[in-house]
Amino acid sequence: MNIHGKKIILRAIEEEDLALIHQWSNDPEINYNLGGWHFPSSRQDQHKWFQSLSLKNNDQRFAIETKEDGIIGMANLVDINWKDRNAFHGMLLGYKEIRGKGYGVDTIMTINRYAFEELGLKRLDSTIIAYNEASLHVYLTKCGWKKEGVKKNFYFRKNTWWDQVIMGITSEDYFQFISENPYW
Repeated sequence: MNIHGKKIILRAIEEEDLALIHQWSNDPEINYNLGGWHFPSSRQDQHKWFQSLSLKNNDQRFAIETKEDGIIGMANLVDINWKDRNAFHGMLLGYKEIRGKGYGVDTIMTINRYAFEELGLKRLDSTIIAYNEASLHVYLTKCGWKKEGVKKNFYFRKNTWWDQVIMGITSEDYFQFISENPYW
């Protein structure tokens, strides 16, 4: 099953996507804006990661695809907690040229709709490095997420400590947001 937004399609990651995902996973500029720690990744490691993907686990990863450009990024719902009905969400757009064209907004809104209207989740969480102002703007201004806190000096990048911004959206927040900003 593919998950359709207005501009994008979220679909399963396929083996033929691995070369591009490998390129993105080794791109310092992309990794500079992502949380976590990143090491150089080999094609073999990328293939092992791909082999671990399964519909039967609580970590779901999607390719972000457009009809015009093919795969442009990845999105996820991970640490899905079915008892408490929450999950963590993250995404990346792989090409600078496609940023600012609404693909990020559409990906987030599509994930929101899928999580709340199809999976019946109650809330989604995410975190962003404080200097990633573009992502903060998209989530907080254009997609209905709320800033819920800050962890001081959480990330170490280029010999400087940066805060982690903690964000979330509940199903109530989502439904109120789309009633006031009819996206669908």
